[in-house]
Amino acid sequence: MPTLSYLERREKIEAYFDRTAVDAWKRLTSTEPVSGIRKTVREGRDRMRATLLSWLPDDLTGARILDAGCGTGALAVEAAKRGATVIAIDLSPTLVDLARERAAGIPMTGRIEFLAGDMLHPSHGAFDHIVCMDSLIHYESADTVKVLAGLAARTNKSIAFTFAPRTPALSLMHAAGRLFPQSDRAPSIVPVAEAELRRQIAAEPRIKGHPVVRTQRIASGFYTSQAMELRRP
Repeated sequence: MPTLSYLERREKIEAYFDRTAVDAWKRLTSTEPVSGIRKTVREGRDRMRATLLSWLPDDLTGARILDAGCGTGALAVEAAKRGATVIAIDLSPTLVDLARERAAGIPMTGRIEFLAGDMLHPSHGAFDHIVCMDSLIHYESADTVKVLAGLAARTNKSIAFTFAPRTPALSLMHAAGRLFPQSDRAPSIVPVAEAELRRQIAAEPRIKGHPVVRTQRIASGFYTSQAMELRRP
């Protein structure tokens, strides 16, 4: 079960992306001009999305996919273009509405169901593949592993997720963020050491059937994130 810290963080993330940051997120995920800093973040996210999509089969006809933390829906659309049935879910109803609006009219051989809510809710059913792009980076590693364990019980093939690797630069930014008043802060990213994350995943019995098979780090200016795939043999 998720811990209290996980639930508290989830509430802060929902409030931030649904209200405080929604306009900035709309611009970041569009083709509108953005600042130099945000441009590096946009480019990094584009590269990360392409990496995660490259780990999925080219033909997803008949596959069921969970896009957990779908944001404005770019990954979900690409998966549906390959024929997948996608459940695209995000904590922010505002972002889900934007994702639904952007997806309208795009030709795709699969389909997308956009939902606002908790990616862990059992009513979503089972999946062939689950993708969590930058949706777990705000949680402590122990909570991340608990989430992965819950998802592993519902996926037949693979889980691809991202985490914030513990680098000197990210650790410095994380520490500096604590200097700002609580009301002005975005939910902080929690840097995680890859070796420690691997150790915790290996020690979690519910993930035994989905060992780590590959990982890829993307660094683009102010964006640094690392993808990891768990796959059933």
